[in-house]
Amino acid sequence: MARIAVTGAAGNVGRQALRALDDHEVTPLVHHEQEDIDGVVTDVTDYESLADAFAGHDVVVHLAANPSPEADWSSVVDVNIEGTHNVYEAAREQDVDRVVFASSNHAVGMYNADDPMETESMTTGFAAPVDPDDPPRADSFYGVSKVTGEAVGNLYADRHGIEVVNLRIGWLLDEEELAEEQDADPGHARFARAMWLSPRDCRNVVEAAATADLPETSVTAHAISRNHDRFLALSWTEQALGYRPRDDASEVLADDS
Repeated sequence: MARIAVTGAAGNVGRQALRALDDHEVTPLVHHEQEDIDGVVTDVTDYESLADAFAGHDVVVHLAANPSPEADWSSVVDVNIEGTHNVYEAAREQDVDRVVFASSNHAVGMYNADDPMETESMTTGFAAPVDPDDPPRADSFYGVSKVTGEAVGNLYADRHGIEVVNLRIGWLLDEEELAEEQDADPGHARFARAMWLSPRDCRNVVEAAATADLPETSVTAHAISRNHDRFLALSWTEQALGYRPRDDASEVLADDS
């Protein structure tokens, strides 16, 4: 059993992470008190409180961020970039073994984009596959902040030996929300199908990222379901983390039709 701290525990992915890790000793870190989460109130921009919260933990799952793909530069710098640096430095100070960093599909979102000015619209034609070791191509300032976070983690892995998983998370939606996204224009609808991460697969991939034996000190992996429309390659996630996605957006939508 590992001791695991989860930043951003009150968010959508954070709540799935808490369910995924319930066999471990988990400390939820939240920005504000929550009625349904017995967590520690802290802020990733407050280094001292963060370092105190990490004391005695084996793993940090870092999910706290401004999550908007439409965020402007000033609104991602403090939380997404400075906050992520604080997470890694606090992890180093407290001898944390591993950090799972919630990166994003938006770190490579310009691949197969329908319009470079849109952040969630995918070509309806041929979509070239993207491997985790392909160069980042952020589609937004939010995406840039995630590319930066990956780079910070890789530095701490190389310099300090912290195990790092850069988890490029897709779009966490339940089946009803996925169906609602199909009412949008074709490019956006396909993007939703390509990037869908079901709640069940989200729990599985977070648990795997936090606990699997890693083949390398730093691993970058895509975290989506086994969608027919995907272009983010999953083979490395399966090999490196032992992740076995079970859901497919196209199958779910066909069953609902």
